[in-house]
Amino acid sequence: MGHLDHAAFGWLTPVLSYLMACVGAALGLRCTVRALATTGRSRRNWLVTAASAIGTGIWTMHFVAMLGFRVSGTDIRYNVPLTILSLLVAMVVVCAGVFAVGYSRDRTRALLLGGLTTGIGVASMHYLGMAAVRLHGDVRYDPVLVGVSVLIAVVAATAALWAGLNIKSPLAVTVASLVMGAAVSSMHYTGMFAVSVRVHPSGETLPGATAMQFIFPLAVGLGSYLFITSAFVALSPTADEREASASAQRPVESIAR
Repeated sequence: MGHLDHAAFGWLTPVLSYLMACVGAALGLRCTVRALATTGRSRRNWLVTAASAIGTGIWTMHFVAMLGFRVSGTDIRYNVPLTILSLLVAMVVVCAGVFAVGYSRDRTRALLLGGLTTGIGVASMHYLGMAAVRLHGDVRYDPVLVGVSVLIAVVAATAALWAGLNIKSPLAVTVASLVMGAAVSSMHYTGMFAVSVRVHPSGETLPGATAMQFIFPLAVGLGSYLFITSAFVALSPTADEREASASAQRPVESIAR
């Protein structure tokens, strides 16, 4: 059996991946709050931004954590198409969950259905990402821990969607996103502890890209997207602020007349 190291760089990758998950969750919740305050195209755009932020945050969390994954006795490579597919899955399922909640008449049913869909999607993203791993050996999973990780994903997703519907204040959004980040991280590491590897040492070159060639630039790019979008959302006025500035301009116009 190969020895598995989940944090080859010490605390760097777990902490950084947790922060990524938190930023994605905070931005997603903020956009959902905005979406529910508007209608029509504006609502749709905010919901798409929310879904892409949460999906990107979860995916970046997973692969930043994977930068610290090592197995003694073998190199690790990543299958590029499967890794990109896992990112698309994360985006699409989170989008489905967010839209189910954003447009539904029956909130409770939408929440349960959206949470289930999104949770299973997040778990699929994780295990697709794991299926993209190439190494010299056989990868096995502990079915009980896999089941627990899927359950954590469903509970976390449902909690995130509930928070998106019920939380308005910035402090509450911050707390909710810290909890959400912890849930996503615990799902990831539970899934990782389910893994065991039987190494077959070999001198053959593995197919695929190294983490630094492929995942690192992609994670940096998506991380930058998250932070830039966060800044944009934080600086764009809310509906209330727009209303306030419009009403402040009205008396000035009447005086000018």
